[in-house]
Amino acid sequence: MSKVKISEAVRFMVDCLKAAGAAAKAAEQQADLLIQADRLGHPSHGLNRLEFYVNDILSGACTPNNQPTVLKESPSTAWVDANNVLGATASHFAMDIAIKKAKETGVGWVTVKGSNHNGMAGYWAKKAADRGCIGMAFTNTSPLLVPTRGKQSALGTNPISVVANASENETFYLDMATTAVAVGKIEMQQRKGEPLPRGWAQGPDGKETTDADLAFKTQCLMPLGGGEQTSGYKGYGLSGVVDLLCGIASGANYGHHIRSWSHSGSGGPANLGQCFIAVDIDCFAPGFGDRLTESMQHWRKIEPSDPSLPVLAPGDKEKKKAKETDECGTVSFVQQQIKSCASLAERLKVKPMEVLQD
Repeated sequence: MSKVKISEAVRFMVDCLKAAGAAAKAAEQQADLLIQADRLGHPSHGLNRLEFYVNDILSGACTPNNQPTVLKESPSTAWVDANNVLGATASHFAMDIAIKKAKETGVGWVTVKGSNHNGMAGYWAKKAADRGCIGMAFTNTSPLLVPTRGKQSALGTNPISVVANASENETFYLDMATTAVAVGKIEMQQRKGEPLPRGWAQGPDGKETTDADLAFKTQCLMPLGGGEQTSGYKGYGLSGVVDLLCGIASGANYGHHIRSWSHSGSGGPANLGQCFIAVDIDCFAPGFGDRLTESMQHWRKIEPSDPSLPVLAPGDKEKKKAKETDECGTVSFVQQQIKSCASLAERLKVKPMEVLQD
């Protein structure tokens, strides 16, 4: 693993996005989305995604300097056309509306069409949590999930995120794919040259595979829960719920109609659907933060089945990783990523990312 200063990684990402054609604000928002994923220990959604965004811009699949517009709204809802901007631009626009409406009416519910990949879903739910709301964020994605008993992908990884701040500096932070893992985790196993754990993906024969290259080529991820015997149909159902809230409700592409997201940026605009919800905690019973904190602290005190692996509350891993990252001021990348970034810098004629010496 190679270490890079956080500020240097952000500088490189902003420079690349601007060189591809994004305006400064759009590039900065997208770069912050990416660095937060690396900071919290989710490298699949960090720098790992940069070249996809760059190639989408260069190919014309994404038009980063458009402006999202509101198509329809009520006191507590809005329907937004992202107009094919970068996912961070669209998501800031939509969640800001949801938060504003939540503060006025108690609930803000916004659906978006015409959007692009918006990174780590928890980033958007936390934006609402930091404004005193329960934040929820959902997005559909390119087909990667194989329905239970199937051999062909039909739904996306379709993440669900719910974030709420509590008392005593506690935060309930849930951000999960409805597949066993996000496709970026397959990519990271490829980059490291390591096999997949069981239950992640299927090969072209419909059977489980641990071959990362084959899994990435087949693009058939197993649902959350794995096979039918381990209740994978629940993950399949949850993925369908996300598409209902996102693509189907917003009039965006949905399920099997979404183009495959390629590294080259081919396939045209994604027209992804997204959903952002903010709920004002103050509209309900007082003491929410104290009760949430008491619950999380109770979960951690439960006797573990393995003494070396304590019970965690949702968000504990991210909080620990963020603290470690902030203390050292660096993020780490596998060597293959460093080489890819060097090639990208040369292609875009930007200053290469400076890697610290061990």
